[in-house]
Amino acid sequence: PAFCRFQREFLLGYLPALAADWLQGPLLFQLLQSRGFLRSQIAALYSCGFASNIAFGLISGVFVDRLGRKKSCMLSSGLCSVSCLLQLSRDFLALAAGRVLAGLGTSLLFSAFESWYIHEHLERHDFPAEWIPDTFSRVALWNSGLAVAAGLVAELVAEGLVLGPVAPFLVAVPFLALSGIFARRNWDENYGKNRPCSKACGEGLRGLMSDPRALLLGLVQALVESILLIFAFLWTPLLEPHGIPLGIAFSGFTAASAAGSALFRRGVTGRLRLQPL
Repeated sequence: PAFCRFQREFLLGYLPALAADWLQGPLLFQLLQSRGFLRSQIAALYSCGFASNIAFGLISGVFVDRLGRKKSCMLSSGLCSVSCLLQLSRDFLALAAGRVLAGLGTSLLFSAFESWYIHEHLERHDFPAEWIPDTFSRVALWNSGLAVAAGLVAELVAEGLVLGPVAPFLVAVPFLALSGIFARRNWDENYGKNRPCSKACGEGLRGLMSDPRALLLGLVQALVESILLIFAFLWTPLLEPHGIPLGIAFSGFTAASAAGSALFRRGVTGRLRLQPL
């Protein structure tokens, strides 16, 4: 029972932030296009977000450990909220700043929350480490459902509200506020090791170079992520001229992704006992 309560508290703080993150995906290109920007300018705005995510990702672990993981979760919600509100602007620099903040907030979203949970699970509550996968499998299941729902909600609010494609970004703000407020009121703070950034990066680099398999895995993952980011930029201008509702298409993509993940898990753990390459 104590573990179930702890797990529920984590999910109630984390899932609203994930929902807000998905809401920002379906209509971003359409929003920037409606502001009158050329495709090259839109590509530059996308790149601002990707670049800030990558650059901050190099030091996010050290940053989260020093600032505190609970504070980092709250900071993630705040940065993403400001980013969403900046989408109301028609100024290129303001939108670029919004993309940079979104990159920073997303980097914290996918590092601070899980770090906080693992520390609390092992150090404060002393639950068995074998129970951690149960929590993250629940996160993955809920995340898939939220991704599908986000596309439908984005399409619904964009069509139903006079604000158009900026509406999903405004809808995301209450979810982010809920996540930050819940974490502030219900979570305890914890910290990691206070290490210099250069030392942490050096250890990571040495780990990659000492294990060719880890380096190869990282390269393959980087290539896969590159393909996904290119796809994220190209799918809207390809489908929009055909009159396909973008939110519905986004839900279809995420549902197919969830189905693929489920089939993979079934193939690896089921009767077939498939082995990943």
